[in-house]
Amino acid sequence: MKKNASPLGLEQQVTRGNFTRRQMLWLMAMAGGGVVTGCAVNPVTGQRQFMVMSPAEELALDREHSPHQLSADYGTVRDQGLRQYVSSVGKVVGDNSHRPEMPYSYNALNANYINAYAFPGGTIGITRGILLEMESEAELAALIGHEVAHVSARHTAQRMSKSTVTGLVVAGLGVALATQMDDSRAALAMGLGGIATGALLARYSRVDERQADNLGLEYMTRAGHNPQGMVDLMDMLRAQNSRQPSMLEQMFSSHPMSEERYQTTKRAADNEYARFRNAPMHRERYMDNTARLRQLRPAIQQQQQAEAAAGQKNYAEAERLLNQSLRSAPEDYTGLVLMAKVLMVQDKHDQAKPFLDRAIAAYPQEAQAQHLAGIVALEQGQAQTALTRFQRYDSLLPGNPNTQFFIGLSHEGMGQTPQAQAAYQRYLQSGATGQSAEYARQRLQ
Repeated sequence: MKKNASPLGLEQQVTRGNFTRRQMLWLMAMAGGGVVTGCAVNPVTGQRQFMVMSPAEELALDREHSPHQLSADYGTVRDQGLRQYVSSVGKVVGDNSHRPEMPYSYNALNANYINAYAFPGGTIGITRGILLEMESEAELAALIGHEVAHVSARHTAQRMSKSTVTGLVVAGLGVALATQMDDSRAALAMGLGGIATGALLARYSRVDERQADNLGLEYMTRAGHNPQGMVDLMDMLRAQNSRQPSMLEQMFSSHPMSEERYQTTKRAADNEYARFRNAPMHRERYMDNTARLRQLRPAIQQQQQAEAAAGQKNYAEAERLLNQSLRSAPEDYTGLVLMAKVLMVQDKHDQAKPFLDRAIAAYPQEAQAQHLAGIVALEQGQAQTALTRFQRYDSLLPGNPNTQFFIGLSHEGMGQTPQAQAAYQRYLQSGATGQSAEYARQRLQ
């Protein structure tokens, strides 16, 4: 198709993601062949809007990708009381949302960075880094309310539906964009099967964030919490960003904060939601339920500093800080895995192995340490041990195609050619690309 074949300037519109309603309908008609435009009623506004992704697809994407993100964040905290507390606060908020029927799950995670996120099917992650910085149950309810709002308003589905339109244009009209996209975006453009977790948790628009702020206030106050909790939450985030901006990089990359958002929320709390100002903050109850977590604060802060040092490739300083952290919290899963990672990136696999063994013993139900231990075993020429680790990882957290590649390497190291071939074939059938995929193809040939 020639560059100026369409008066609508398709390449530019596709690349920028800007479509008028007329252009959208034209593209759908030209794509033809049974393509049906998706229209759905927004559960919050009650208005019809373009939506390719169905609620069933939201749930399927969530089930496929959220377990891997939770594991990347070192799994849920082992403090059962804290897990139950976060879930109980979340349940009341979710029950007061526009989509109370969603299978929400509220996960307090072992990650140290300051963040919370929501998958489109209702899986919500809240890091221990942000739990440490909040000071009341009202703040926690505000945070959960904001994340539930993204699910209620189907913000991820809207964003993915727009992205899928790009796929329809590429497939139906033959617009030459393939060379302009990397592998992950190409997979997204051609269908939803190749979406990575990063795409699902990508940056929300300012409009989405404002709506989530307002809906979060609505949900938390319906649940019986003081709207001051939302104001305090935003104030805490602003203060943290000025003191340690690196700790909030992921938070602000997915939830862009601004002074305007803070002031808008404060006005809403003082006016529209003023009648809820006598509702409780539940500071003492929050402190009671986070007491064991706050005992780990010195160790977590040292881990945060170590992660920052490792990010700057100052591995000696990262090791020093992690050693300090593990002296005060010797069985902390996150600290043990972080130490192993810092050693592995320096090719100190012999030194990394004991930390991974301790991490697995401390938290045998969490998968990440199993995978890293498998890589260490491969580096040490212990193919049978590596295979056992990768198979255990796959049983704990199935669905990671990269695991099949490492299982193939393990079988190959043991001289088990048919099993290695089968694993490489499964890996390539998942749509893998890059150097690992090329290696697998060469071995099959």
